[in-house]
Amino acid sequence: MNPFENFKVEVPDSDLAALKQRLENTRWPTESPDPEWISGVPVAYLRELVDYWVTSYDWRKWEERLNAFPQFTAKIDGENVHFMHIRSQEDDAMPLVLIHGWPSTSAEFLDLIDPLVNPTRHGRDRSEAFHLVIPTLPGFGFSGPVSQAGWDGTRMAHAIAELMHRLEYQRYGVQGGDWGEYVGRELALAYPERIVGLHLNTLYTVRLPSEIPADLAPHERAIFEWRASAVPSRGYAELQSTRPQTIAFAVADSPAGQLAWIIEKFKEWTDNSGEPDEAVNIDHLLTNVTIYWLTNTGGSSGRIYYETNKSSGWPATAKSPRYKIFDRVLVPTGVANFPAENSRSIRRFAAETYNVVHWSEMTRGGHFPAMEAAGDLVADIRTFFSGLNSSSV
Repeated sequence: MNPFENFKVEVPDSDLAALKQRLENTRWPTESPDPEWISGVPVAYLRELVDYWVTSYDWRKWEERLNAFPQFTAKIDGENVHFMHIRSQEDDAMPLVLIHGWPSTSAEFLDLIDPLVNPTRHGRDRSEAFHLVIPTLPGFGFSGPVSQAGWDGTRMAHAIAELMHRLEYQRYGVQGGDWGEYVGRELALAYPERIVGLHLNTLYTVRLPSEIPADLAPHERAIFEWRASAVPSRGYAELQSTRPQTIAFAVADSPAGQLAWIIEKFKEWTDNSGEPDEAVNIDHLLTNVTIYWLTNTGGSSGRIYYETNKSSGWPATAKSPRYKIFDRVLVPTGVANFPAENSRSIRRFAAETYNVVHWSEMTRGGHFPAMEAAGDLVADIRTFFSGLNSSSV
C-alpha cells in the first residue's frame, strides 16, 4: 500500500473571489497617532498592500510554480502532513530536510530548490546535489489545522523522522530556522544516528542580563544590546503561547488582519531600512500569506507556541523569561548568522548547546534568508555539508 497521497494545489475560483471580496470590504481601523510602525502596522501601508493584493498579485502564477514540484501528503500520528519531495538526478545525492518556521510555509524555500537539487545547472559540481524533502509542519499551510492537542515542536520532530523513515532515507541532513531550529535540534537529539549534520540560520542563545559575562568582546556586547531593543516585539509570542485561539478568530475572518499579523514580522525581522518589501519579493510574501488564508491555518499555526510552552516552557514569556535549558546537540552543526536576524547569536554561547563545526557571519539578510538571500543561504548549506564526511551518508 502506498503510504503517500499525491497532492496538487488547486484552489477553486470561488475561494479566490471570496478572498478578493473580503479584501475589498475591509473595515479599516483609524491610523495610530504614533510614528510609523512604532505601535504596529501603519494603516496607509497596509491599504496600499491590500490594493496590490487585489489588483496585481497573481495567485495562479504561484500556484503553477508550486505545482512544478512533486507534492504529497501522509497521515502521521493522526494528522495530515504535506510535503514536497524533489529527488536530484544524482542518485548518490545527500537527502536534506528543509524545515520552515512561523510565519512561514514550505513555499518559503522555492528559490532554494533548483540550486540544491541541480547544482550543475548553476555552475557547481554534481557532488553538491541534494534530494530535498520539504515538509509543511502540522497545523500550517497545506498540512491543514491539527485536530489534536499536544503538537509541540518535539512531536513535530518525531513526525518528520517518521516521514523520512517511510521515504526510506536512513541518513540525512537537516536545515532550518525559527521553529525549524527547534524541530531540527529535537530531531538531532532524538535521532543522532540518522542526522548527518544540522544547518541552522537561527540559533537562540538567550541569557538574562545577570548572566551576561563581563568579558564580552565589543561585537558580542553589540549583539546583546541589539537583541534587547527587540524585546517589545515579543507580544505576538506571548499571545500565541497563551491564547492562540483568541487571535485565531481575527486571522480566520479577515485576510487584511492575517496580512498585518504576518507582515509586521517581515518588517521587524528582515534586512530592510524601512519597509519589508525592500527585503523580500512582495509577491513571494503574499504567496505565503495567501496560503495561510486559503488553508485557514493562521490560528492553528500559532498553536506550536502554546503547545511547546506547555510542554517545555519554550518560547520564553513575560512570566518565564528563561528559555528551556537544552541538552547539548552532538550532531555536527553549522550556523549561518545573518546580520538582521532577530535572534542573532554568539558562537561561544552556541557551542554550549551545539557541536558547532561551521560558523558563517553573513553580510546581508535576516530571519527569512530563503526569501531574502537565497543564493547566500544555498552557498552556506553547500559549504557546510561538503565539509562533512561523505562516507557517513
